[in-house]
Amino acid sequence: MSASEWVAVALLIAGCFFYLAGTIGLLRFGDVHSRLHALTKADNLGLMLVCAALAMLSANWRTAALLVLVWLLGLLAATVSAHLIARHARRGGD
Repeated sequence: MSASEWVAVALLIAGCFFYLAGTIGLLRFGDVHSRLHALTKADNLGLMLVCAALAMLSANWRTAALLVLVWLLGLLAATVSAHLIARHARRGGD
């Protein structure tokens, strides 16, 4: 294995760790806002690391650019959905 493949594997493992940490935060924290914070922060970082690893292993720039687009759309979706859930919880929809 080349050095770039080892870095990609390390990024994938780190991404999986952040996904696991976000899931544990979702299950362990008590209120909605803490759960949302743990889940969105950890999952966004995990998605970035996984996309970076896959972009490193991709054969062309188009695939890497599409992975960046996937990450940006994931950031947007997580931000909007977390905001809507937090607003609903704050208005008493718990």
